[in-house]
Amino acid sequence: MANIDVGNAGDLQSQIEEVEALSSIYGDEWCVIDEAARIFCIKITDDIDYPKLKACLQIILPHDYPSAAPPVYQINAAWLRGPDRKTLSSSLEELYVANTGESILYLWVEKVREFLLEKSQSTDTGENRMSCLIDKEEEVVEDVEIPDYRNLKLNKENIHLFENHSSDEELPPIKLGETITERRSTFQPHLAPVVTPRQVRMVLDKLFENKKIASATHNIYAYRIYCEEKQSFLQDCEDDGETAAGGRLLHLLQILDVRNVLVVVSRWYGGILLGPDRFKHINNSARNILVQEGYASSAVRPFLPISNVG
Repeated sequence: MANIDVGNAGDLQSQIEEVEALSSIYGDEWCVIDEAARIFCIKITDDIDYPKLKACLQIILPHDYPSAAPPVYQINAAWLRGPDRKTLSSSLEELYVANTGESILYLWVEKVREFLLEKSQSTDTGENRMSCLIDKEEEVVEDVEIPDYRNLKLNKENIHLFENHSSDEELPPIKLGETITERRSTFQPHLAPVVTPRQVRMVLDKLFENKKIASATHNIYAYRIYCEEKQSFLQDCEDDGETAAGGRLLHLLQILDVRNVLVVVSRWYGGILLGPDRFKHINNSARNILVQEGYASSAVRPFLPISNVG
């Protein structure tokens, strides 16, 4: 008879009960991305009846959660960046530490909602209008597939690699690509060679020192790092509020089989909805700079617009 890991069996049962409870509490706001891989997301707003701000909390439950490991999470919101993102992330991590070994997702969701409420009360009307416009554009493309988050090498063992830059690591050179502008929206790619997660963070921090880049509506990025010893890839992506864009960008890097590179595409929203064309411009911007810097062949065909079904 095969040995049964009693601890993991207990964790699995706890996860099942927690997911069932959250589904009952939040209804349609709770979404199952991949039940077998334990990937979920929940849409959170500051106010149920009159929402001004919203965020999407994406969750991956490790096999040893909640007994020994925290959920792996990503927060997507167009308005959330810089100090606000760091403050919210710190709040979630503090909640986990204070409740180690216990189911934490409900507390996390309500902490995010509390943060949204505080933010909406302190945000002026103009910023709220921009957030609403962006939300409407996300709703235009109903047939856009949800990215396969199983491609993301989100491992709790690697989280610490993003913290505290090593003094002996140098900032990689950052290359700037040509802009693409359509209907007042502008897309600009940035690229840097990276071989460690710390370098990824160094490049991102350096880019965000530029006020123009930091003020972009979205800074979508993806990276792939090849680990020679393990003969595997460390890879990840970020939508920064442009739902599904990070997963598409990572998929592009995978298709082109590029390695040891970080690509960031900044988008400045011009007030006119682009619909599915925005994904075409994001990936074409990334493709152009990959060709420019010799990571991909110029023979690679550009991406065409995504057709709406029906």
